[in-house]
Amino acid sequence: MRRAEIDGGFTGMFDAVLFDRDNTLIREVPRISDPDLVVPMPGVRAALDLLRDAGLRIGVVSHQSAVGFGFVSRAQAEAVDARIEALLGPFDTWQTCWHTPADGCACRKPAPGLITAAAHGLGISPHRCVMVGDLGTDLQAAAAAGATGLLVPTGQTCVAEAAAAPYRAPSLLAAAEWILARRQLLRPGPPGADEPGNVLAVRAGSAGDVLLTGPALRALAARARTVSLLTGPPGVPAGRLLPGVTRVLEWCTPWAERDPAPVDRSAVDGLIDTVRCWQIDEAVIFTSSAQSPLPTALLLRLAGVGRISAICEDYPGSLLDVRHRAPDDLPEAHRALSLAAAAGYPLPAADDGRLRTVLAAKGTRTGRVVVHPGASASARGLPRKVAVEIVRELARSGREVLVTGGPDETDLTAEVAGDVAGDLGGQTDLAALGRLLAGSACLVVGNTGPAHLAAAVGTPVVSMFAPTVPFARWGPHGVPHVRLGDPDAPCRDTRALTCAQPGHPCLGEIDPAEVVAAVELLARTRP
Repeated sequence: MRRAEIDGGFTGMFDAVLFDRDNTLIREVPRISDPDLVVPMPGVRAALDLLRDAGLRIGVVSHQSAVGFGFVSRAQAEAVDARIEALLGPFDTWQTCWHTPADGCACRKPAPGLITAAAHGLGISPHRCVMVGDLGTDLQAAAAAGATGLLVPTGQTCVAEAAAAPYRAPSLLAAAEWILARRQLLRPGPPGADEPGNVLAVRAGSAGDVLLTGPALRALAARARTVSLLTGPPGVPAGRLLPGVTRVLEWCTPWAERDPAPVDRSAVDGLIDTVRCWQIDEAVIFTSSAQSPLPTALLLRLAGVGRISAICEDYPGSLLDVRHRAPDDLPEAHRALSLAAAAGYPLPAADDGRLRTVLAAKGTRTGRVVVHPGASASARGLPRKVAVEIVRELARSGREVLVTGGPDETDLTAEVAGDVAGDLGGQTDLAALGRLLAGSACLVVGNTGPAHLAAAVGTPVVSMFAPTVPFARWGPHGVPHVRLGDPDAPCRDTRALTCAQPGHPCLGEIDPAEVVAAVELLARTRP
């Protein structure tokens, strides 16, 4: 019996691991046709056995263009694959691209065709898969499918590929251990009470922050009597779009807002009175790594909340009942899910863990592309000149383009749209923007809330991502995407809100033709 069955349906973050073949599972031999030349990479059998024992499905996705070029016959290539399986144990799926680059197929990496085919064959969603390989194209294909990419570098891996990788492991065995550690993070802790109660979820921050907490809120709602959400003004519109949320309480948190107001005693007393009035039984405080849950926990204790859970590195004294820890590189949605599980609220087995909204599903997507150039932090938005050029290039490619932005961005959207695109600046609230995105082929955007809204309605994202914060944590979650921009620019991991580098180099040098190519890739493979 597999461990997942023993745990009563617990599956963690991933259901399957997909491997590149050459230089990942076996040592690369150019144009290999002789099964006797197959040599497994160090530690590969032990890594595969660990994953199989944990109940994970295992697959291979591989290019074998030597067949397309005529250097190797398909029968010879399949004999090599049979030898690999004899040495390394059974695989649940084999997906191979036999084409040459000139064929323009949809399966050759970085296109996601092999990964989506493997996931389909296994009966799972691509976002429940990890793609392990040694080249940037392996990870790009994973992203374009909505899967997680994990780089295991070899002598064939270039420095730029390593810098762009969201996750890296030094060996196949370390990769397997990394995957299993992430699965353990969603193992449920003991619930606080036998009977469902009224739960208060706290998430100060932006609309994007609240959207990323959505799967964790659904986990709370699956067991709680009611789920109330406490958030600041930027998060309220997003909170009202989330399934499972009973009501939203707006409160400006002085220790968590970007532009905090002074602490006001009457506002604090009002919050305490409201929490008491709502008869909250327990609270789960969701934070980013830069926020402390302890001031909020103190107020909730004063309001009489009996059980409080949070991720916390600092000593909490009597303020927390569940003090959870999570790895620094965990995606924000998974970070929140891990806290919910530790508090005794695991995600139900029938829930795939994607971002969602209560907006009605759009039946048919158009070929329209939405470009959202602005961001609340200017360092994370698109440089104005680059955005103008991108819109013009997309229009020249034959795409209908709409430019969106907030009420304070109408000058920006008018300039970016020009006379070639529709200008919707200031005309869409969050719900209207969600409906627009749900019927579009793709969103081109920086690191800002609409990227997560697109993911929540299932729309692929071209992510022009400034590396001021880690992409692995804040990139589009569970949806096909392409990342553009310099991942190793001087602003990397600075958390800068405004760009201090002349010309905004991390995004300012993006070729608009790259954006068009990314849109075409995602439009062909959209969910």
